[in-house]
Amino acid sequence: MPEPASQARQRPSRGWWFVVPVALLGTFAVLLALGFSINVLTMFGMVLVIGIVVDDAIVVVENVERIMSEEGLPPLEATRKGMRQISGAIVGVTVVLVSVFVPLAFFSGAVGNIYRQFAAVMLSSILLSAFMALSFTPALCATLLEPVEAGHKHGKGGVFGWFNRAFTSGTHGYERAVAWVLPRAWRSLVVYVAVAVALAWMWMRLPTSFLPNEDQGAIFVSVQLPPGATVERTRAVQVQAEKYMLAQPEVRSMVSVTGFSFVGSGQNAGLSFVTLKDWSERHDPSHSAQALARRAIGGLAGIRDAFVFALSPPPIPELGRASGFAFRLQDRGGNGHEALLAARNQLLGMAAQSPLLAAVRPDGLEDAAQVQLHIDRDKASALGVNFAAINAALSTALGSSYVNDFPNAGRLQRVVVQADAPARMQPQDLLRLNVLNGAGQPVPFAAFATTSWAVGPIQTVRYNGYPTMRIAGEPSPGHSTGTAMAEMERLAAKLPPGFAYEWTGQSREERLSGATALVLFGFSLLSVFLCLAALYESWSIPLSVILVVPLGVIGVLAAVTLRGMENDVYLKVGLITIIGLSAKNAVLIVEFAKDLHAQGKSLVAAVLEAAHIRFRPIVMTSMAFILGTLPLAIASGAGSASQRAVGTAVIGGMLTATTLAVIFVPIFFVLVRRIFKGSERQRQMYAHESGAAGAAAPADGKGQP
Repeated sequence: MPEPASQARQRPSRGWWFVVPVALLGTFAVLLALGFSINVLTMFGMVLVIGIVVDDAIVVVENVERIMSEEGLPPLEATRKGMRQISGAIVGVTVVLVSVFVPLAFFSGAVGNIYRQFAAVMLSSILLSAFMALSFTPALCATLLEPVEAGHKHGKGGVFGWFNRAFTSGTHGYERAVAWVLPRAWRSLVVYVAVAVALAWMWMRLPTSFLPNEDQGAIFVSVQLPPGATVERTRAVQVQAEKYMLAQPEVRSMVSVTGFSFVGSGQNAGLSFVTLKDWSERHDPSHSAQALARRAIGGLAGIRDAFVFALSPPPIPELGRASGFAFRLQDRGGNGHEALLAARNQLLGMAAQSPLLAAVRPDGLEDAAQVQLHIDRDKASALGVNFAAINAALSTALGSSYVNDFPNAGRLQRVVVQADAPARMQPQDLLRLNVLNGAGQPVPFAAFATTSWAVGPIQTVRYNGYPTMRIAGEPSPGHSTGTAMAEMERLAAKLPPGFAYEWTGQSREERLSGATALVLFGFSLLSVFLCLAALYESWSIPLSVILVVPLGVIGVLAAVTLRGMENDVYLKVGLITIIGLSAKNAVLIVEFAKDLHAQGKSLVAAVLEAAHIRFRPIVMTSMAFILGTLPLAIASGAGSASQRAVGTAVIGGMLTATTLAVIFVPIFFVLVRRIFKGSERQRQMYAHESGAAGAAAPADGKGQP
């Protein structure tokens, strides 16, 4: 029994979902060939591209079923006619999406590594989906679709019937709105200018950072006591810190190490590793790793005679040891260690009073008391003692020295000698040590040496060749790392002459990513414009497409602002994606309007018909993309911060790129074509292509092509 027409309308869905597994499997093959791995970044790209790879197939299927329902053509003939109409748009959309992601692959550094993996996923998936839309999807349409009668309407009953009737009514309302706006096109540009001004204002006010601070299920607790503190004092402080941390509801376990921390090694330093409970047990943001670290800093501040800081690990461990910023204060004027130390303390004092900064601390061991051993060279030479013997005696007594191995009970044991601990506790003990002279006789150090106390650096740090003091810190709650870094730069400008600063680790990458953002966006826009200009052999048509981009960008900035997010690397990836998708929607309308105008229709009539015909695929593809990325925007658990950053950016941008672009694209096309009418050769070429397409189209029962 033949299938009812109302049911046949539901079968086109089979023509596009095959694209997803084929495109994704092909993308995995490309990643393998390029040497990339399956990681967080490539998976982000996969999730983003799922909503994009079905776009071309949806456009093909929608156009074929529209021709079948309007003209009553059989599936094979409808597919042939539909592909002649839509092939140019698919090629244009693919060119836009590919060209916008190509610049991402050529950036260097840590930011370039992030961009490159996104670009590899996007480019391979988009190219594969375009190939499928031009080959496999038409074959499926001609094979799977059932014929329908001319003038066939959507089903009358059920949810789908109601939805189709509502959508058809909305399409006619949209066409009437565009028809009302077009005569007022120049006045409508006031709204566009207002959007551009709002975009610039929001971009300037958006806080900046490098990457979102992820809850990785663990934090660190760094302990630093005054110089010279013993191991016993350090352990006592760590016991107090453990008692506080283990009492917190988010903490599962804790392990402490004495004698080592991120600031350096010494008996006055310690580090604790705090493991938190599973993310499923910490739904509330007040129980996140970042919230616990901020709370612990205040709770551990009451421990006497120690600096105790709770630190959240950075998103990329290779770019630092903790979240926040990494500041390097440099002595470029040769002022000396004492002046550099004074400048560091002055900067720390100013930072402690700033409401924008929190937990600003020296990232290193403090200067400590030291014993200086003064050698009288003349006396040592007179006694026949050389400096090699002096060095060997000190190294053996205070450090250790390997002697030999000897067998003991069937085992080979190593002999290591060192002065007993009670014999090396005081400066006078050094003078009691003996050193062999050239005649092999022992000579006490007291015969040619004296001791004295001094204060000096435990560790010396250089950065780019200059003596440096390391400073670390975090932004205060409600502020971004970009704001904190700008505040540190403002405070550093108040230091005496001869001192400068540098950023390192994650902070340096944040500065580099911010500096290259405008270059990245500029190259992406230029790439789209030049590719479309080459495709259409026109400068005016790409201009009407590029003008749509700010309408998508404003949605990105509005969405991240409403959710309290920051301008980081993932936001920039979202912006690049929205640039391509905004231009894609514009191409779908402009491509059709160009052909209709070349067939002899007036400019306004051509753009109205193109907007009416292309409204449904634009909305369908936009909904597919938004629903495909919705899980990112509402993600929770491990890695959720970066997922929410990407998801929020692209969904917000897609909403405004769809709702505003469908109104403004016809306006831009009409205004641009009225100003730049194109050459006579172009008009003849378009007319020839349209006439050839019409002549090649098979006639239906009414003799219409």
